[in-house]
Amino acid sequence: MTSEQAALTSGADFWHTASTPPITLTDGPHGVRLAGTPGDPLTGRPATCFPPAVTTGSTWDPDLLRRLGEALGDEARSMGVAVLLGPGVNLKRSPLCGRNFEYFSEDPLLTGVLATAWVRGLQSRGVGASVKHFAVNSQETDRMTVSADVDERTLRELYLTAFQRVVREARPWTVMCSYNQVNGVYASQNHFLLTDVLRGEWGFDGVVVSDWGAVVDRVAAVAAGLDLAMPGPDDTGDRALVEAVAGGRLAPEALATAADRVLTLVRRAAARQAGEYDRDAHHALAREIAARGTVLLKNERAVLPLPADTSVAVLGEYARTPRYQGGGSSAITPTRLDVPLTRIATATSAPVRFAPGYGPPGPDGTPAEPDPALIVEAVAAARESDVALVFVGTPEETEGRDRTCLDLPAAHVDLIRQVAAANPRTVVVMCNGGVVRTTPWDAEPAAVLECWLPGQAAGSALADVLFGQVDPSGRLAETIPLRLADHPSYLDLPGTDGHLRYGEGIHVGYRGFDAREQEVAYPFGFGLSYTTFEYGTATATADDTGIRVRVEVTNTGDRDGREVVQAYVSRPGSRVRRAPRELKAFANVPIAAGATAEVVLDVARDDLGHWDVALGRWLVEGGPWHVSIGASSRDLRTTVVVDVPGDEVHVPLTAGSSLADWFADPRGARLLGAALAGPPGSPAVDPALLAIAAAMPLDRLARLLPGGPLDPAAVAALVAAANS
Repeated sequence: MTSEQAALTSGADFWHTASTPPITLTDGPHGVRLAGTPGDPLTGRPATCFPPAVTTGSTWDPDLLRRLGEALGDEARSMGVAVLLGPGVNLKRSPLCGRNFEYFSEDPLLTGVLATAWVRGLQSRGVGASVKHFAVNSQETDRMTVSADVDERTLRELYLTAFQRVVREARPWTVMCSYNQVNGVYASQNHFLLTDVLRGEWGFDGVVVSDWGAVVDRVAAVAAGLDLAMPGPDDTGDRALVEAVAGGRLAPEALATAADRVLTLVRRAAARQAGEYDRDAHHALAREIAARGTVLLKNERAVLPLPADTSVAVLGEYARTPRYQGGGSSAITPTRLDVPLTRIATATSAPVRFAPGYGPPGPDGTPAEPDPALIVEAVAAARESDVALVFVGTPEETEGRDRTCLDLPAAHVDLIRQVAAANPRTVVVMCNGGVVRTTPWDAEPAAVLECWLPGQAAGSALADVLFGQVDPSGRLAETIPLRLADHPSYLDLPGTDGHLRYGEGIHVGYRGFDAREQEVAYPFGFGLSYTTFEYGTATATADDTGIRVRVEVTNTGDRDGREVVQAYVSRPGSRVRRAPRELKAFANVPIAAGATAEVVLDVARDDLGHWDVALGRWLVEGGPWHVSIGASSRDLRTTVVVDVPGDEVHVPLTAGSSLADWFADPRGARLLGAALAGPPGSPAVDPALLAIAAAMPLDRLARLLPGGPLDPAAVAALVAAANS
C-alpha cells in the first residue's frame, strides 16, 4: 500500500498524474498550452492567446477577469485538461523580473482581487486552478536555488496577502510551490508555508503541487505538506518515501494524506463535463480585454482618438511582426493573430504608409542596432502623413531570465525622436511585458499608448483604441520610475552568495516611492481617458466589518468612458511604521457622458490590519483613519477621516520590557509610576533620568538604582500585577 501511495505523489509523465484514471495538468495562465507533439512538452496545440496578466492587471476589472477565467475553463475542458497552472500572483517587486508579464501588479490587494475573480471563473467550469508561485518568487535569476530573505511582517502583509485572499475566497483546487528558498528553506519543503500558514491558518484543503522540478527532497517535501511532485515518474523519490516510512523517518499518515489529496483531486476532475468553445467569441473577448488593458499615458492636443479619414504612417517592425506575449512555459500557439498594420489599414479610409524603422531582434533576443537608412525611410513616411504611429517595445521577456535594464532598444528611441521631430502628431505605441524607462523621450511625441502584451487580438484591439471605438480605461498596476536606481528594490538585486535580501521591507512599489517622496514618471493607478471625470466630496462610515465610502463621480466630457476609482488609506500617528498610503478598495465604473455615478467602496476590516510580530497575529489599530479617493496614488481628489474601532490587545509586559513600553501601557504606566514614586516622603526619581532611560529594560534600571524602590522582588510583583 505504501508504494502505491508514494507513486500517487509524483507524476506519471510531464503532464499527467499517476492515478487511475490519470488527469492532465498544463500551463496557463493566459491560454491553455496543451502539448500537441509527442516528446515535445513545450509546444502547445492552438488555443486562444489571451492578453497576459501585465495587460489584464491594467484593466482593474474583476468582472472582466472572471469572464477570462470562464473562457479559459471552457477551452481547458474542451481539451480534457483538469488543472490549468495559473494564475501567477507574485508581486512585481522589481521591474527587472523576466516573468513580470505573468503577474498582475506590485500591489497585493489589486493582485488578490483580480486573481480571485480569475480562479472563480475558471473553476465555475469544473477546471481547477493552480495558484502560483508560493511564495516570494520575485526574480528569475538563480530562481532554482536563491533564498528570498524577508522579515515576517513584510512576508505577511505583502507577499502572502494575495495568496491568502485567493485561497479563502476562491478555494482553488491546487496551489503551486515555487522553486526558491524562503528564509533558507526550500518552498517545496517549507512546513511553515505549506502547513502552518496555508492549511492551518487559511484552511486550504486542496493539493499542493510543486513547480516542475522544484522538489529537492521528496521525503522532506511530503513531511512539510507537499502532495504532488511534478513532473514524473520519479522512481528514486518513490523508493525514498517508502524507505522513510519503513524506517520511521516519515509518518505513515503524512504520505497517506498526500496520496488521498491527489485522489480527491482526481475525483473532482472526473465530475467535469466535456465541451466545446466558440473560437470567434473567445477571440472577441481577447480583443475586448486587450483594448481595456491599454493605458493612455499622454495625449497632448487631443491627438487621439484618430478620425476615420486620417492618413497614417505606421512605423516600426513591431507593427508588422507584433510582440503580443512573453516567452517560456506560458507561450501559446494562437488560433489566429490580428496584425496591427493590417487592422490600422482597415480602420482608416486614408492612405497608410509603412516603414520598419528598425530591424527585428536577433535569435537570442538581442535588439537590432540603429539603421540610418531605415530611419530615413520612416521619417519620410511620417512627413507625408497626418499622424505617425511609432511602434516600439522590449525584446522578448521570458521565464528563466531577468531583464538587465529598463531602457528601450537604442534603435527604437532613435526612431521616436527623429519621427517626432518630423511630425508633431506622433503617437508612440509601446508593446512590452514590463515597465520601461520613458524619460526623457516621452516629452517629444504628442501621445504615448502603453499596450503591454495584447495577445492574439493585438491589431484589432489597438485599432479600437486609436480610432475611438473603445475609451482607454487601463490604469497602471505598477509604477513607472524615472530611472532604475530610483526603485525601492534596486540596491538588493539580484542578491549575493545565494541570498536575496528584501531590504525595502513593506515599502514595495509605490509604497516605497511615496515613503521617500520620490518623483516618478507615471504613478501607480495612473491612466488617461478620452473624457474627463470630476469627484465630489467623499463620505465614510465605519463599523466592525470595515469602512464604507461613498463618492459621486461625474463624466464632464462629451464621450462615454470608464473611471477606475481608487481608495487609499493611511493611519497618521500609527505606532508602527506604515507606507504613506495603501490601496484598499477600487471600482471600475462605466459613466456616460454628462452623467454622475455614486460609487460605493468597501474597505474590509481585515485589510486594515498589520502583522504584529511580537504577538504573532493581525491587529487593527483603532483611531482616526484617513481614506483618500482619487484617480491614482498621486491624484487624490477627496479625503475623509473616519474613526475605526481597534482590536483589544494587551502586549505582555516583562522585566525585559523597556520603560517606554511600560509607560505606553495604561496599566503598566500606573503601576510603575506608583512604584517609582515610592512611599510618602521618599526622594523622587529624576524625570530627566527616566527620559534618558526610556529604552532601558526595567530590570536593568533596577540594577542602576541600588537601594531604590525596584528590587528584584518589586520588579517581579510589578510584572505579575501588570499582566494579571
